[in-house]
Amino acid sequence: MMDWIPQLQGGGKPRYLAIADAIAQDIQQGRLGSGDRLPPQRRLAASLGIDFTTVSRAYAEAQARGLVDSHVGRGTFVRPRTPAADPERRRPGDLSMNMPPEPTDPALIARMQAGLGTVSANLIDLLRYQSPVGAERDRLAAARWLSLRGMVPSIERIAVTPGAHATMAAILSIIATPGDRILCERVTYPGIRNIAARFGVTLVGLGMDAQGVTPEALRAAIAEHKPRALYLNPTLQNPTTLTIPVERRLALAEVLNATGLTLIEDDAYGFIPATSPAPFASLAPDLTWHIGGLAKCLGAGLRLAFTIAPSPRCAIRLSQAIRALSVMPSPLACALATQWIEDGTADSIRRFLRAESAARQAIAREALEGLAFEASENAFNLWLTLPEGVGRADVMVKMAGRSLGLIPSDAFTVEGPPQERLRVCLGGRISREDLRENVLFLHQALSPSEFMG
Repeated sequence: MMDWIPQLQGGGKPRYLAIADAIAQDIQQGRLGSGDRLPPQRRLAASLGIDFTTVSRAYAEAQARGLVDSHVGRGTFVRPRTPAADPERRRPGDLSMNMPPEPTDPALIARMQAGLGTVSANLIDLLRYQSPVGAERDRLAAARWLSLRGMVPSIERIAVTPGAHATMAAILSIIATPGDRILCERVTYPGIRNIAARFGVTLVGLGMDAQGVTPEALRAAIAEHKPRALYLNPTLQNPTTLTIPVERRLALAEVLNATGLTLIEDDAYGFIPATSPAPFASLAPDLTWHIGGLAKCLGAGLRLAFTIAPSPRCAIRLSQAIRALSVMPSPLACALATQWIEDGTADSIRRFLRAESAARQAIAREALEGLAFEASENAFNLWLTLPEGVGRADVMVKMAGRSLGLIPSDAFTVEGPPQERLRVCLGGRISREDLRENVLFLHQALSPSEFMG
């Protein structure tokens, strides 16, 4: 396509935008196809009788729109077109999971797709076996992302791992043996319950108040149970949406540092709020396995986590455990996450999730007015207390078939009988309008009169 000449439209637009528009139009109409090479910038400038810099700006604009790719020494090529979504290939979300809201903004989706297109240029390289803790470029991107939480660990302590679940399993394989005990919140994330059970490890739930696990409960449990570690989900905790405040984190870190107890910090939601308290990894770095999962802040389908080991030696042991249990994180997923971090798409996704989760929480607050629940502005769920006389099992039956993720308290309770509570998920594919309708239906279903007669 060295002889391609754009047909520029009038309308008073700057010439560089008119050229970018012509590229888009000719791609749409089939005059430019995937992989076609555009004329060199100086040749096109001479053909149009304009400055070289105008064509350079036009090609840069077309690349920013995801229309072309430029390669030094090779030229500028039309990017392969993204196929339209195929309804037959769409996959339903799992309503049992606490899913983030899904992007709907075409510009953001286009940026995400452009990152995938860039990554695909090195597809063959990404189909090979690679390091169990990510390539150096991926770990440098992880360090850049983790710095947003105020952490600057050495690259030797950072591992890109195949998701928070696989990482927790690998860590337990390192620090615990069957029969050992791990401390956690009294109401905690079901994932750690399932993983601990697989490894024959007993979870011990700790007493909590409005600020989370209490230092007194932690000290007493350490003395009584001689645990191998403490597990915490300290920011927007799943399911309670509780964030442990700074003062309580300092008090708990003091206990950890005094006793030398290992901490597994599951920071799944720490990147969502505009401001979050400092991670425990910055308060007790030599004791903390920090797991910065990407499922909630970028996408569960990536199956990636950015993990900080307590030391370079621990990072080596983690690498060995990952190789034994999972072989490696997906190089394709690593490359895409790295691309999104480097080009700013990751931060745009994070900002979208922050705004959308706040909007959905506002919808839920209005629709559930008069009911008791715990929530936080940027949480993807709320923790609902059922009215007197209403049982969680009955509510689950009444809500069957609705596109609203409800999980009873049984799944989260480590110590004591489960309370009459439900985790209500507000994310996933559901639109704001459908969310409002479903939550209003839930409110009606919770009326004690619905369960009488």
